[in-house]
Amino acid sequence: MSKTAYLIIAIAIIVLLLVTVIVSFVIYRKTPLPKGCENMKITKDTCKNCTNQICGYSKKKENE
Repeated sequence: MSKTAYLIIAIAIIVLLLVTVIVSFVIYRKTPLPKGCENMKITKDTCKNCTNQICGYSKKKENE
C-alpha cells in the first residue's frame, strides 16, 4: 500500500473517533436526570457513605 493510502486510513480513523466523541457528548447532554435527582441538594449526610475521593462535591462541602 502506498503512503497516501495509509494517510487516508489514518485520517479516516481520527475523524471516526472525533465523530464518536461528539455524538456521545451530545447524547449525554440530552439525557434527562433520573427521577428524584432533579432538585437534589448535596449535604454532609448525602456524602457520608460515598467512597469517591476525587468528587468535586465533597471538596466543596469540606471548604464550607
